[in-house]
Amino acid sequence: MSNSNRPVTEVAAGILLDAEGRFLMGQRPEGKPYAGYWEVPGGKIEAGESVFAALKRELQEELGIDIESSEELIILEHDYPHAYVRLHVSIIRKWTGVPTGCEGQALSWQILGDALPTVEPLLPAAWPMLEKLKHLKI
Repeated sequence: MSNSNRPVTEVAAGILLDAEGRFLMGQRPEGKPYAGYWEVPGGKIEAGESVFAALKRELQEELGIDIESSEELIILEHDYPHAYVRLHVSIIRKWTGVPTGCEGQALSWQILGDALPTVEPLLPAAWPMLEKLKHLKI
């Protein structure tokens, strides 16, 4: 786990998987650390909030959708210059609404498989998520 004295920021990340086996990535908007980098949607888990509750809130705010369920994919940690994060990554297969960049961010549906994403640059912590996703049964 964290080998530094830095506080750990708990983050919920949601990989939306559609019926065609595509997953959604969003581009970080201006004004945020790593602006312009691509990531899976999500955000900080508030005190007392479950991973699912955080995902539900964040994806409503970011994408304007309501998720119905999620399944844990992986928990990983990454030490960014601005924060040490523990990412609780979930797969989301069921939601209502059409994902829209509510915060002005660009969105891109990517094909699940061995091909590299067609968007770049990716946030460093996105790579282990995508590696794990490759081995997922759709």
